[in-house]
Amino acid sequence: MLDSLENLLAKGTDNALLRFGLGKGYLDAGDNARAAQHLGRCVEQDPTYSAAWKLLGKALLAAGDRDGARSAWARGLDAARDRGDKQAEKEMTVFLRKLERAVP
Repeated sequence: MLDSLENLLAKGTDNALLRFGLGKGYLDAGDNARAAQHLGRCVEQDPTYSAAWKLLGKALLAAGDRDGARSAWARGLDAARDRGDKQAEKEMTVFLRKLERAVP
């Protein structure tokens, strides 16, 4: 699946949905840095994509970037509220609370 998506990107297709798919795929594969790269491009292309902000925070945290994760989830909360995406809002609120309670 990732190869197919990478081929689309290489051929010039570049949009938020493609970047989300690549980011999720790399996150699932454990390549957190590459996931964060694609999810970062996704939210640049569509800053209202709350699910992408959620996964971007997860990828950044898994890559060891606590501040980046915190920032992504905070921005994602704004996007989720603006879109009325209650599920993403709840999840990112929980992620932020856990992050604040965790020892740095």
